[in-house]
Amino acid sequence: MFDFSAESGFVALFAASFIAATILPGGSEFVLIGVIHKHPDALWQAVGVATLGNTLGGVTSYWMGRLLPNRVQHKAIITLHKYGYWALLLSWLPLVGDALAVGAGWLRLNPWLTIAAFAVGKLFRYVLVAGGWAWIEALFLA
Repeated sequence: MFDFSAESGFVALFAASFIAATILPGGSEFVLIGVIHKHPDALWQAVGVATLGNTLGGVTSYWMGRLLPNRVQHKAIITLHKYGYWALLLSWLPLVGDALAVGAGWLRLNPWLTIAAFAVGKLFRYVLVAGGWAWIEALFLA
């Protein structure tokens, strides 16, 4: 594994998490696992950085959605009409989450409630990833 400081790991984790939440391809789980593996004492800081980066990436997609013309129809928009802000808790899902974020912007959903739903969903995602890695490491790598 590469040798890196916690600070440089956090910068890479933030960037990967941000990009992963936009319409650009990317994943951040392996970067999170790498930071936690190299710096296990920084687990909660890493989860926080990943959550922040991924939430801000989702906000970027939200604002992109606000720029779409009103004639756009998409399954994500129909889901948002049906389930409202609760659907945004799934914004961490690959592909679907990006569409939900863009759809939330297109529907002009309240930005503060949208950001809160993004953050809760994305925190849940990274807690699961970090907890899963800690469990795997304890069972198989200790």
